[in-house]
Amino acid sequence: MSEKPVLYYFNARGRMETIRWLLTVAEVDFDEVFLTSRDQYLKLLENGDLLFQQVPMVEIDGMKLVQTRAILNYIAEKYNLHGKDLKDRAMIDMYSEGLMDLTQMIRLLSWLSDPKDQLEEIEKKAKERYLPVFEKALTGAVYLVGGKFSCADVYLLECTLMLEESFVGILKDFGNLKSFQGRMLQIPAVNRFLLPGSKRKLPFDQKSLALAKQVFNMKS
Repeated sequence: MSEKPVLYYFNARGRMETIRWLLTVAEVDFDEVFLTSRDQYLKLLENGDLLFQQVPMVEIDGMKLVQTRAILNYIAEKYNLHGKDLKDRAMIDMYSEGLMDLTQMIRLLSWLSDPKDQLEEIEKKAKERYLPVFEKALTGAVYLVGGKFSCADVYLLECTLMLEESFVGILKDFGNLKSFQGRMLQIPAVNRFLLPGSKRKLPFDQKSLALAKQVFNMKS
């Protein structure tokens, strides 16, 4: 049996959460090492583990991978979640890029002292730019691309759940998306990940933000 992947990050959502989602849906168990001090981070740098001096970092198949999208692409390819051919992969990547953009906007809210204006902007963009694209793509379709479950479906589920945490009822005018979400929530691995006690994390809060700033020696 191969060793479990090891995830290096903070005990919070951030950029690692999508990686946790993808591994979970692929039915891959993983271990986690949480950053808790600057010395721990400096040790990783000293060992040459962080190619661009950043986390997330995932130790998998004898490699130490950094850069979130590179990690996600490797996992998607390894577990057959990246389409059946080049055209499917292009569509999956296109949808995934859009979802990453929207998801990152939501994640960054934790770093703002007053997110009110940004919340309004995100809601507007979600309703007018992003959600209509996926609502249309799911017309008469079970999955986003090629009639086959892919990483893009995982990213879409995570994104819709994050949106609903900030904007209650945001999917009410998007019936296809709501149905899609309902289907995804019936997947046993997804259902388990949403239960208390799973490896799903909470968003960054003031305590974890302060720790991240201390680890990276950020002045503000």
